Amino acid sequence: AEHFRYDVAFDIRELISVDDVMEELQLGPNGSLVYCMEYLLENMDWLQDHLDSYDDDEYLIIDCPGQIELYTHIPVMNKIIDQMRMWGYGESMVSVFVVDATFVTDPAKFISGSLLALSAMIAMQLPHVNVLSKCDLVEEASMDRVLEMESAIQLWDMLGDHASDSSSLQPYNHLMPATINSTAAAATNNDNKAQISAQQRARKWSRLTESICSLLDDYSMVGFVPLNINDEDSITHVLATVDHATQYGEDLEVRGADYDDDVGEES
Repeated sequence: AEHFRYDVAFDIRELISVDDVMEELQLGPNGSLVYCMEYLLENMDWLQDHLDSYDDDEYLIIDCPGQIELYTHIPVMNKIIDQMRMWGYGESMVSVFVVDATFVTDPAKFISGSLLALSAMIAMQLPHVNVLSKCDLVEEASMDRVLEMESAIQLWDMLGDHASDSSSLQPYNHLMPATINSTAAAATNNDNKAQISAQQRARKWSRLTESICSLLDDYSMVGFVPLNINDEDSITHVLATVDHATQYGEDLEVRGADYDDDVGEES
């Protein structure tokens, strides 16, 4: 983001920025971002100095780039995390993978987002929480219906317009196998060939999607916590889930009912 609605603890653009790299090195946006992250990796003392300026009990949210290639294609993020482990932050780190909740309305995108979440979780090797953001922009009933699905296969069967569903093959109903094979004219018809080819691709795509869904179900490790920025309870739930992943605050003294009563009397 170029601008923030809140004060940031520190900004990597104080060290290097994508705009400067694009201008000086004539790289594209993605190449410039990779260069910036690799430059940070070579200057980790800058990050360490900023992190060390905060107390151990302070809560820091490090907003990382959203380009998935940084996590799955090159090891730059893994090396940064490994370095932070060496500084003693290993037990207090958790990765939060954010997916746009509008993907819920498109089964293919939602399954793709789930696969990316699984890839990021495996690549980063940290306690992991998946969050559906912008839930205020999606119909609550539709989102709940998707989140209540017990498996990715069930989601695909319910919402997916895949080739194994007879409704998706309606354009090809007139192409019965006997008709296709009965005459040489039908076999050489360009339109029929194109339709048959499209039908075959649709079936292959459907089998691939079902295999991906099976992979997600086999791991049974991908779930999402909905986040509605306008709902305080939703924000609290997401924060509690993240805190639980790292056991943040569990070493703090428990405040019982007597303490709460005393606070009420003093106020």
